[in-house]
Amino acid sequence: MQQIQYSSGDVVADRRAFHAAALAAERAFADAAEVMSQALEVAPQWVAGWSLLGSYREAAGDIAGAVGAWLELLRLDRSGVFGARLKLAAHGALADTRPEPAYVEALFDDYAPRFEQSLVDGLGYQIPDIIAAAVARWMSARGVIRFARAVDLGCGTGLMGERLRPLVGRLEGVDLSANMLKRAERKRVYDRLEKADLAEFLEREPAPVDLVVAADVFNYVGALDASVQAIGRATAPGGVLAFSLETHEGDAPARLMSSLRFQHAVAPTLALCERHGLAIVEVERVTVRMDRRLPVEGVVVVAEKA
Repeated sequence: MQQIQYSSGDVVADRRAFHAAALAAERAFADAAEVMSQALEVAPQWVAGWSLLGSYREAAGDIAGAVGAWLELLRLDRSGVFGARLKLAAHGALADTRPEPAYVEALFDDYAPRFEQSLVDGLGYQIPDIIAAAVARWMSARGVIRFARAVDLGCGTGLMGERLRPLVGRLEGVDLSANMLKRAERKRVYDRLEKADLAEFLEREPAPVDLVVAADVFNYVGALDASVQAIGRATAPGGVLAFSLETHEGDAPARLMSSLRFQHAVAPTLALCERHGLAIVEVERVTVRMDRRLPVEGVVVVAEKA
């Protein structure tokens, strides 16, 4: 679990930061940024403060100022918890778009208490149901009653696991966030839960996997080469990979958005699967979720290991 120091340790700086947050809540972002700058004059080594300053400047439309704050954040935040590299890359100030595991871990550790209500109730998220239905169609077509072993990559709080449980003999979940895993454990649908990077988990697993699922996971991974290669190696012959993507219509295999999520082009992703022995069975166009009342378009893919 990531421990993040949100307080500066200085009473004056914290008071000014509190005032800045109040201004931001009223959408007075330029004023919030000015007050936050004053807080950082008092506490210039405050890592979380530089992250806040960058976000206020970005919201105010001062992208150059936001980049300046995130460059300082990049210098101070050696662990990458606040995602400075991704924030800079999203605005063209850095070429490296590799996501920082510490950032993803911290993001979901913080998000875990409100994850399900926000995603399902607030954003109309139905990917677990769509993937489960796609897997069930494959099972029916192949006459498969149950998978012996399944791995739910990026399992989160267990939304996908609840749908998979009736379809599998043994169900394992993997996630970077300890807080997410705690909530998944409470559902008692997994035979095993592990805090790990998904590719590293698959690479060290000696036993083959019959079903691998990645629901709303690859949009936090970026380049998928290592992940798909690991999945291809781990999946048993005749086994299945089912995953979702947020998509774009360009040529780039992966595109980093200002939300710090990745969209993927469909054709290069399918070609990558094929290259690692995963033959495409089904591609379904879906609405992944809503964002500001607008649909986020994507696909659900089912592939079979040759």
